[in-house]
This record gives sequence, structure tokens and C-alpha cells, in this order.
Amino acid sequence: MSRILLVNGSPHKSGCTNKALEVIADTLKEEDLDSEVYPIGNRPIGGCIGCFQCVKKKECVFDDAVNEFTKKALDFDGFIFASPVYYSGMNGSLMSFMDRVFFSASAKEPHPFRFKPAAAVVSARRAGTTSALDQINKYFLHQQMPVISSRYWNMVHGNTPEEVMQDAEGLQILRVLAKNMAWFLRLKEAGERVGVPLPVKEETRL
Repeated sequence: MSRILLVNGSPHKSGCTNKALEVIADTLKEEDLDSEVYPIGNRPIGGCIGCFQCVKKKECVFDDAVNEFTKKALDFDGFIFASPVYYSGMNGSLMSFMDRVFFSASAKEPHPFRFKPAAAVVSARRAGTTSALDQINKYFLHQQMPVISSRYWNMVHGNTPEEVMQDAEGLQILRVLAKNMAWFLRLKEAGERVGVPLPVKEETRL
């Protein structure tokens, strides 16, 4: 059974962003898929310093939640990264986290993300959602991860979890996203069963 890792990029474990992930998790369960929420929490997360030591060490030189998460990611088949929107972008802790996770993962074999599907979800009171989605999606594009879509941009609106649950269109978007993730993973599994090969890797700098 495929497993999806749902990353809560908010410092609040039970806020609006987590409520969006709960809706996704419920739909994934209906599709017979396992999921797990990984909260990055409210611990300070320093950004990437561009030291390139991860190329040699095969992990980030700062041994914190970043290395823990990257190791954990090996056991999952798909990912959804969710962020609150603060100033028309993802929140700072998640950006630092993803910068280091994806940069250090580039040097790893087996690769924790390559060819695994991913999606971004954002939560906002009102605006700034599309620029935040664009920001998060770029990480997936860099790592050869198929990006899973919904029927609109993956966002919910509300200032509290209760208000998020009143966003009927947003909730539908999340459910469709989860179903599309399940559909893609079933296709991927079917391809693996009949021997469809992965693309041949070309060497790159990172």
C-alpha cells in the first residue's frame, strides 16, 4: 500500500493548515492509502548556508529535523507540503526547511524524492495563495517529482480551522487533490508491475 507524507509547515499543530491536511488524510483513507502528518513545529530552523558539505556528507551539515525528515522520506511514496501564507508566500520556517531538505537530498542515493508525486497546499485568510503555491512547486520541479493537480489551485481560506471547514470550494479542491494523488500512485504501481522503466538518470551538478 502506498504511503503519503503530509508536511504541516505551520508552527501551529492544530491550526488552519493542519485542518486542510486532515481533510486530505480522510480522503486518502477512503482511497485505501496510508498517510502520516509530519509537523515541522515551532522550533527555529536555520536556512541553507550554501556550504555544499551535503555533497560530501550525503546529509545536511546541521543535524536537526532536516536530516530526520529526509531519512523518513525514503519510506514514503508521495508528498504533500502545506504552508500558511503570511506575506504572500510560504512561511519562513518551511522555506528554510525545504531549502535544506531538497538541496541536501540532491546528493543522496537512493534519492528520497525523485519520481515520487508531490503537491503543495496553502492556507490563507484572504490573499497571497497563488504566489505561495508557485514558490513551493519549484522544489518539486527541481527534483523530477510529478506535480499532482486538483480542479483549481490547492488552497483553503479562513482565519480559524472552523472557518476553513466553511470553505466549501476549498474543501472540494482538497478532496479532488487527494483522489488525484491516489489515481496517480495506482498508475505508477501498475507501470512498475509491467516493467515500465524509470527515465535514465543524467549526471548533474546537484
